[in-house]
Amino acid sequence: MAGLTHPADLKYTKSDEWVRVEGDEATIGITDYAQDQLGDIVYIELPWDAQTIGHEEKFGDIESVKATSELISPLSGEVVKANEALKENPELINDTPYTDGWMVVVKITNPAELSALLSADEYEAYLQGR
Repeated sequence: MAGLTHPADLKYTKSDEWVRVEGDEATIGITDYAQDQLGDIVYIELPWDAQTIGHEEKFGDIESVKATSELISPLSGEVVKANEALKENPELINDTPYTDGWMVVVKITNPAELSALLSADEYEAYLQGR
């Protein structure tokens, strides 16, 4: 895991998504570890605005030179915004997974689901045990 960083102000899932909570909205992306495992990302399919996504349900697909993977939602909510820049520049996920490489912003419909997310330290320990 050397060289990979996981910001302490985010929450994480065991399926390698990150969550930044701001009020009743959450920004979701994939972790540095996930993008590193995928390799060069060439395509991403994201949900449209106002689409409802469910906790631990597929909300899109991400394709790299190595594989296609499902994106799993860490929270239930309604999509407020998808990162349109990723359509033309999916490599932003590789370059800056925690900033420009974000995927969707959702309005949280079940705040209790936040308690199941991992802290940066817990996620790091989980990765060490893989």
